[in-house]
Amino acid sequence: MTHPGPLPDQRRDVVPLREAAKAWFLISLQTFGGPAGQIAVMQRTLVDERRWIGQRRFLFALSYCTLLPGPEAQQLATYVGWLLNGIRGALVAGILFILPGVVALLALSSIYVAAGDTTVVESLFLGLAPAVIAIVAQAVIRVAVKGLTHPSLVVLAVAAFVALALFSVPFPAVVAAAALVGWLVGRRVPSLTTPSAPRADDGPQPLISDDALHAERPSGARAARILAVGLLLWAAPVALAAVLFGRSSVFVDQGLFFSGTALVTFGGAYAVLAFVAQQAVGVYGWLAPGEMVRGLALAETTPGPLVMVVQFVAFLGAYRDPGSLDPWVAAVLASLLVTWVTFVPCFLFILLGAPYVERLRGNHALASALTGITAAVVGVIASLGVYFAVHTLFADTLTVTSGPLDLEVPVLSSLQWTPLAITALGCALIFWRRWSVLATLGVCAATGVVVGLLQAA
Repeated sequence: MTHPGPLPDQRRDVVPLREAAKAWFLISLQTFGGPAGQIAVMQRTLVDERRWIGQRRFLFALSYCTLLPGPEAQQLATYVGWLLNGIRGALVAGILFILPGVVALLALSSIYVAAGDTTVVESLFLGLAPAVIAIVAQAVIRVAVKGLTHPSLVVLAVAAFVALALFSVPFPAVVAAAALVGWLVGRRVPSLTTPSAPRADDGPQPLISDDALHAERPSGARAARILAVGLLLWAAPVALAAVLFGRSSVFVDQGLFFSGTALVTFGGAYAVLAFVAQQAVGVYGWLAPGEMVRGLALAETTPGPLVMVVQFVAFLGAYRDPGSLDPWVAAVLASLLVTWVTFVPCFLFILLGAPYVERLRGNHALASALTGITAAVVGVIASLGVYFAVHTLFADTLTVTSGPLDLEVPVLSSLQWTPLAITALGCALIFWRRWSVLATLGVCAATGVVVGLLQAA
């Protein structure tokens, strides 16, 4: 399969950067519910509503981001930002995607340290988590309808869901198996990677079509420049902290530790949080036992990637071991430093790899493998949605293990009626009234605030 040359409008900004920045900022305010909710918001905004990018192009980018360490939703935003506006667009999209979460978690960490309790703050988010369940359900349906174009892909999506939800198969193993199956099926079914014919209800053609080639060409010189600048920016804050505060300071320890974890977070935040908790509590003493769970709860109720919980860890660790600095100053500096070293590699991976991946879209073998990964991603989103729903709607869960079976099931008697009612409200607004995601989140959040205040009274 060959691609046409770059479209004329892809030699410059596909959409004005100012307009794109406004869209990314609105998306960033809706990125609750972990990667499933974040991908759902981008799917609806970029593919379905604004028609900035085609469905298959969106899923192709998602498949590539799934292969990388780090939060795939933030990397997907960075990739699409690059497609729309080049390097400037990648930086704007990626930074705006995490900015509200950084600010919110910084504020919540401060409140936690000052008050020792987050009950009042958490009541503000009581209605958001249930609303995300409806948003994720809509995304799974839309992505499945448009992405699973062959029976084998449906089977692959179901298999990925079962492997993750019922047997706790490691995420990298699911992705590798999906790529292999996609490649094998692609050899027997050449039409596997052929886009399906557009339907009348698909709307206008997207600005970035599924077959247009991006204008920015890969080269060794370009890669060397980006790698040199990226590594310098990544290392500079930690080196500066070592010069100013000494090698044994908490800033250097945190900078080096979280720089390492940024490179091994395959499969999202949950894949590495157990290791982070063990080291932060048992080795470095940044947290007290049980505080990682509280930080995770805060991260789950704020916009942005769940891996932002590392910001909470850094804040508490530096506040309790500030060295010569004021504890509050040390906590804020550490929080920002850890955020920096966690996300700079995400930008580096996209800006280095995206031009090469774009040129390889015409390779049938690679396209087939990524098509298999795309199908598996549908199952991944569904499994994350189920996990999120179970932990939102039920207070307690049980782990059922029998042979290879490793299933987390809700305790039915622990059903929480308030989240269930708000979930029903969110589903009604999304599927029946067809409200926007932002409006749905607003109504559900307001409902949660009212209920939370009444319960606290």
